[in-house]
Amino acid sequence: MNADVPTIALARAGRIDPDRLEEYLEAGGFQAFRRALTIEPREVFQEVINSGLQGRGGAGFPTGLKEKLTGEAICDACGPKYLVCNADEGEPGTFKDRAIMELDPHLMIEGMLISGYAIGAVRGYIYIRGEYTQSIRRVRRAVENCYREGYLGENILGSGYSLDLEIRLGAGSYLCGEELTLLESLEGKRGYPRIKPPFPAEYGLFGAPTLINNVETFTQVPYVILHGAAAYRAIGTEGSPGTKIFSVSGDVVKPRYVELPMGVTLRELIDDHCGGMLRGVPFLAAVLGGAAGTFVDASFLDTPLSFEALKERGATLGSGAVIVLGEGRRLTSILRSILEFFRHESCGKCIPCRIGTDRLVALIEEVEREADAADTTRSGGITGTVGVQSPDSDTAVSVGTSRRRQLFREMQREAEYMAATSLCPLGKSPILPLRSAIEHFLDKGL
Repeated sequence: MNADVPTIALARAGRIDPDRLEEYLEAGGFQAFRRALTIEPREVFQEVINSGLQGRGGAGFPTGLKEKLTGEAICDACGPKYLVCNADEGEPGTFKDRAIMELDPHLMIEGMLISGYAIGAVRGYIYIRGEYTQSIRRVRRAVENCYREGYLGENILGSGYSLDLEIRLGAGSYLCGEELTLLESLEGKRGYPRIKPPFPAEYGLFGAPTLINNVETFTQVPYVILHGAAAYRAIGTEGSPGTKIFSVSGDVVKPRYVELPMGVTLRELIDDHCGGMLRGVPFLAAVLGGAAGTFVDASFLDTPLSFEALKERGATLGSGAVIVLGEGRRLTSILRSILEFFRHESCGKCIPCRIGTDRLVALIEEVEREADAADTTRSGGITGTVGVQSPDSDTAVSVGTSRRRQLFREMQREAEYMAATSLCPLGKSPILPLRSAIEHFLDKGL
């Protein structure tokens, strides 16, 4: 990455001891929060609006607008406003939030403090995936440090602003990464989705206005407040300012997480930051955004990884997960794993998702059986002689291909119905990998 472009979320990663608040302070920590305390809360969220910061959890909703809506919400009868950090990182292929919590947890807390001050929240929760034992330990230590040194609790730094933070652990449900389902879990209920509207900004935790942001989103806020919206907009693209942590896995030499300016290309990410393709195998595809993301082919290698550029081409950035696949990978098997994941994680509350995910898995399994039968036919399996095709083998393969196409179209219709009728994002997600896989790879032997 160009040395002139700063990292933000991982600026101190590896340079300080994440368990020691004093090292965070020596490296410039909490300067942004101190500055925020010198201006009006409205000015804080206006600066975030001006920065163009968008949520880094997957949806890309404007962060400043969310703060404004929560800060200006009026609810005299529902008690205090709440602040929630969504650290339930369950998207397959995504491990960026874990890196932040393990390497610089105080930065996440500083971002929460600034946002809490902006909206007038007096209590906040950090909802962490229960399997993230190291993250949990580091965040707990950071919260304890902040209480001990007066950065949390009553009358923080003598400012008159107070905020209490509490850590809550998730139990492994992918669905609880969705903000409204997460709120249900925080309230001690089963992790079932809520119907929206209303949205959390007006009716969130315990019925009060609530701001929910992803871990990475909170880590961008201190930079905006300390350096200003213009400095933040100078990084990335016009439509997607700032930096993004990409979690790269699959067929690359160096699977890793790396923070880069928004707008870096997939080719640059693979070749310049991940050592190129594993064993020199040609690039076949990538899954952008995890299971709830999209398949892309080689025509996307030079497309900027930004919200607007990918949306224009029908793809998604999502959480920043990039699963790279080289030639020789059987994409149908990858797609089946994704659909099995959705079936396993469906809460079963709504019929379209409960029945639909099961139906999609059944269809993809039939596709694989058709593919196996076609392979057997090509190898002479019809006559029982390997390598010798029967006179009818070409016809059999053609029929099998036609049947697979029919099955994929049926899957797409099922997923479109699910997307239109399911209660929460899980039921609306299968259409994304399915439609993109069909669009880019159906004619290439999917």
